[in-house]
Amino acid sequence: MPSLPKLLIFVAVIVLLFGTKKLRSLGSDLGASIKGFKKAMNDDDDKKETDDSQKVEHLDSSANNHADKE
Repeated sequence: MPSLPKLLIFVAVIVLLFGTKKLRSLGSDLGASIKGFKKAMNDDDDKKETDDSQKVEHLDSSANNHADKE
């Protein structure tokens, strides 16, 4: 693990290379992309749950129709 002085020097070099404005916009872009990814994952899970419940309802109605025919 790097020591604190080495870590501070590393951060200073990064700030000098990219500038605070670029780092700030990079951080906000990264946060927005993570938020979008999480939202897409949650939407996909919700869609899967809806599809599963529709399949169960279809199977239940098919089973009831089959039982009525007998």
